Amino acid sequence: MEVASELAVYGPRGEKEERDLRELLLLASTVADPWDRTLPLHLTASALVVDGAGRLLLRWHERQGRWLQVGGHADPGETSALAVAMREAREETGLADLEPLSDRLVHLAVVDVLPGKGEPAHRHGDLRYVLSTSSPGSAVAEDAVADLRWLSFDEALAEFAGTNLSVLAERMQELL
Repeated sequence: MEVASELAVYGPRGEKEERDLRELLLLASTVADPWDRTLPLHLTASALVVDGAGRLLLRWHERQGRWLQVGGHADPGETSALAVAMREAREETGLADLEPLSDRLVHLAVVDVLPGKGEPAHRHGDLRYVLSTSSPGSAVAEDAVADLRWLSFDEALAEFAGTNLSVLAERMQELL
């Protein structure tokens, strides 16, 4: 599904998510390529990966200095947020059997990104999904600085305390 169409049917929960949705709808409807990394606000897509035991797979994000969900930027020509999230998750985890628990957007958030890698500070309009795997033991980090770890739901909530990722984790629980 094209991102503008998906955003148009998304049902935000809460004032913050309503504001973020309005901002992302404006972006998607006024910019030729809302995924363009040179924009001060651009789209990204990410996912929580969950296994059959309800554990969540988190990736160390060196630039952010914390454990987060997998995901990232679109490649040229990509327009489907779910496809971007799936590709990024496969690349970052090595898991070939990932499947969406829902083909619909689960959460969205506009997040600040620190400067680094030659980029100024900017913002991501992150479109979030939940993916499942039946082979958690096959997860392999894409490189030495992007370690992976499986956490129980409660451990993940503690890791996400005070961030909007706790909302994503809670919505994942609703899907299970």
